[in-house]
Amino acid sequence: MPDTDPSKTNVKVEAWTFDVGDAGKTVDAFAEEVMHRVETAWDGGVDIVLLPEFLWAALEPLLPDKDSDMDDIAKVVWVDLMPRLKKRLCRKGKHAVVGTAPWQDPANRHLFNRAIIFSDGRLLHQDKLFLTPWEHEFRAGKDLYVFEMSGLRVAVIICLDIEVPELSARLRGLNIDLLLVPSATETIYGSERVTRCASGRAIELGCAVVVCPLVGKCDSSMVNVNLGKIAMYLPALKAFDAFDRTEDTRLVHQGWHSLRVEVPEAVIQEAHRKRKETNPSQLNVNFTPDEVLIDESARTPPKKIVRRERM
Repeated sequence: MPDTDPSKTNVKVEAWTFDVGDAGKTVDAFAEEVMHRVETAWDGGVDIVLLPEFLWAALEPLLPDKDSDMDDIAKVVWVDLMPRLKKRLCRKGKHAVVGTAPWQDPANRHLFNRAIIFSDGRLLHQDKLFLTPWEHEFRAGKDLYVFEMSGLRVAVIICLDIEVPELSARLRGLNIDLLLVPSATETIYGSERVTRCASGRAIELGCAVVVCPLVGKCDSSMVNVNLGKIAMYLPALKAFDAFDRTEDTRLVHQGWHSLRVEVPEAVIQEAHRKRKETNPSQLNVNFTPDEVLIDESARTPPKKIVRRERM
């Protein structure tokens, strides 16, 4: 994509699928695969790397105890592996969302689906705020964080969270530049919900949105089957006329696939300031349920239609 402002460089974002069935035969090999892909992208000029939701859940079949659960995975990731991850991935000027992993609150032992975020030499996090029916072992997170990454104002929105319009409404007016969406879906319908809603959020918030799915199959209670599309969406505004406003891959079932995109920092931030174009991100919307009037005809039950067989 072209850069319309020579004084600023587009921010390079690379999203990688993660094949849970081909990520190493041991815990150490698995972690090395993650770190290698992040470091290789950074060394190739990428500023922000995005990996999928629940990729660390694929450690389950690699643990020695065959009755291992999410608590065991949490210990392996946050106690055993984290010192090594921090040593390798805490790099100044670089950023990565290294998927999500179970995290156990030491105060009450509640589990959370937590994104692992390395940003400019710091370890940060974002918990998933809305949970699917099969995430019954987890608790919903309470806080949504906004980070600064390479000059962009960024939020990490995990899978189902991108499908919740109330969350998007809370971000309205904050001049968000980029949403990073790690996802894990096992059906085409789940993948479509994530990508179609992600495209809508780009319109609503006037920002770039990058989606990164988990793929592949493994012997896991949480991520046994996975598929999806890597995608990037830009706002439908004149400022982005010279850019591909939608970039995505085909539906991916397995293997290692990547999408490298350039997020036009100057263009997005200038679009935040412009007021002479229809831009829903700039609307002051504060509806409450009491302001929505239901016409009486909508309260009337529909007439029952009796299907008659042709004689």
